[in-house]
Amino acid sequence: MLRIGYRKKHLNINLVLGIAFFTLGIIGVVIKDNMRWTDYGYFAIAILYLALHFYQKKYKYLTINNGMLKINDPFGKEVKLKEIKQVKKFAGDYIIKTDLNEMTVNTQVIDTDSLELLNDELEKLGIQWL
Repeated sequence: MLRIGYRKKHLNINLVLGIAFFTLGIIGVVIKDNMRWTDYGYFAIAILYLALHFYQKKYKYLTINNGMLKINDPFGKEVKLKEIKQVKKFAGDYIIKTDLNEMTVNTQVIDTDSLELLNDELEKLGIQWL
């Protein structure tokens, strides 16, 4: 199994935002005498950012396993490596095409070392690059 990870900057931004929203929520609780329901929104947003950080850190951006390339998002796509016909570089993304569907891989969020591993795996396929 090959895991293609996120850049540390991308992960750290989610962590910092989670901590910042949590801090805003704490400040709101401590300072205000009369809490509104919207003040709890900071805690909800903080939980979402922190959960996103830990999810992305654990599951990485892409996984190549058993002949499948999968984006590890809740609604992420996957394609079989043997069905890939073409890889197109466009605006910092890889557009991976098969006969039936298309997958866009955002290379801006991929760690530099992991991007080299992804390129090596895609070059092994002997497919057309545009």
